[in-house]
Amino acid sequence: MKLLLAGIVLISIIGTEAQWYKFPIEAVQGSYDMGRAYRDMRKANCINSDKYYHARGNADAAKRGNGGVWAAEVISDAREWVQGNSGRGAEDTEADQEANRWGRGGGDPNRYRVNCVPDDH
Repeated sequence: MKLLLAGIVLISIIGTEAQWYKFPIEAVQGSYDMGRAYRDMRKANCINSDKYYHARGNADAAKRGNGGVWAAEVISDAREWVQGNSGRGAEDTEADQEANRWGRGGGDPNRYRVNCVPDDH
C-alpha cells in the first residue's frame, strides 16, 4: 500500500511540477524573441520607438513561459546596465526598464507605440 501511495505521489509530482526540461527551450526561444525585437527596432529606424520594442520583446519572450521570462529579464537588465554605464541618463534607463517590466507582465506593447512603428507584428 505504501508503495502504491508513493507511486501515485511520484506520478503526480512528475505530471504537474516537473516541467523543468522546458525551461532551457523557453529561454532560447525568449532570447530569439528579444533579438527579433531589437532587429525590428533597428530596421524601423523610428525615433522614440525603443520603449515599444522593449515592451514587445519582453512580452513575446514571456509568452514562452518561465524560461522566456528569465531570458527577457537577463537580457534587458544586461542591456540597461551596459547603457547606463556608458553615460546614458538614469531616467531613460528607468523608463526602458518600466517598458521591459510592462511587457514581461503581460501588458500590451502598443501602449508605447508611436506613429512611425510599422504594423508588421
